[in-house]
Amino acid sequence: MSNAWMGKVAVLMGGPSAEREISLMSGNAVLGALRERGVDAHPFDPVERDLWEMRRDGYARAFIALHGRYGEDGTVQGALETLGIPYTGSGVLASALAMDKWRTKLVWIAAGIPTPRFRVVDEAADPVRLVADLGLPLIVKPAREGSTIGITKVSSVDRDEVGDAIAEAAKHDRLVLAEEFVEGRELTASIVGERALPLIRIEAPKGNYDYEHKYFSDETKYHCPAGLPDAVEHAIREQSLAAFRILAASGWGRLDLILRSDGSWSFLELNTSPGMTGHSLVPMAARAAGIAFPDLCVEILRGAHVG
Repeated sequence: MSNAWMGKVAVLMGGPSAEREISLMSGNAVLGALRERGVDAHPFDPVERDLWEMRRDGYARAFIALHGRYGEDGTVQGALETLGIPYTGSGVLASALAMDKWRTKLVWIAAGIPTPRFRVVDEAADPVRLVADLGLPLIVKPAREGSTIGITKVSSVDRDEVGDAIAEAAKHDRLVLAEEFVEGRELTASIVGERALPLIRIEAPKGNYDYEHKYFSDETKYHCPAGLPDAVEHAIREQSLAAFRILAASGWGRLDLILRSDGSWSFLELNTSPGMTGHSLVPMAARAAGIAFPDLCVEILRGAHVG
């Protein structure tokens, strides 16, 4: 079926963030899928071209396949709104808010959405007091990065592990969080339009779902259906939608969470421009819901908006 009515479409990919490599993989996958469905789609890398060229060159809408800063944090969304070009995914407010894990937590806590306990820290943080507050192990991470970049799991305070972890996170962001480590099953909830797709349970080697295991390893196992009781699956999907909406998110996205052995769960973060690579989770959940990858890309593109 032709989708020529959508006009000339820019697939924004690459960009200057630390997640450039993954964005190029996502963007090329989306580009091929849209073309397969008859969309007049073209690659557009903001590192190589100025965004204003989109208006000059007659682009009717944009599929944002950028990840991380300058693509997922509201900046490119604001630029596209100024240009009057409809784009996929969340608007400026939700994009900026979800990129900032600290402020995401503040909103979720105020709305009654469960999220792990945390502290904002810097190099002057007292490791003993931090461990007394949050326990061990704990997670130290930059507040405004994605793809597990700059994250450290701290298991002891014997050799200044906390200070080293804070220093590593601070290489990527001035704002650093220490967060309690939540033991349990790692789940992800994908949102497309107004619905939550089937949950995916992630089983990474030794529980280490890092950058390598997230994007390149074939050792990580994904279970969809997630193998949860129907009532639990339903409750998590319902609260995932609530957590998505309270941040003013729209279009599509993915929430990461941990399900504890006692049946409670905690949301870790919301990704407003998730990966669309061969290892990516939203396409996996869509397949389980009977949505082929090209159709998923077209559905997301149909939701392109300004403001």
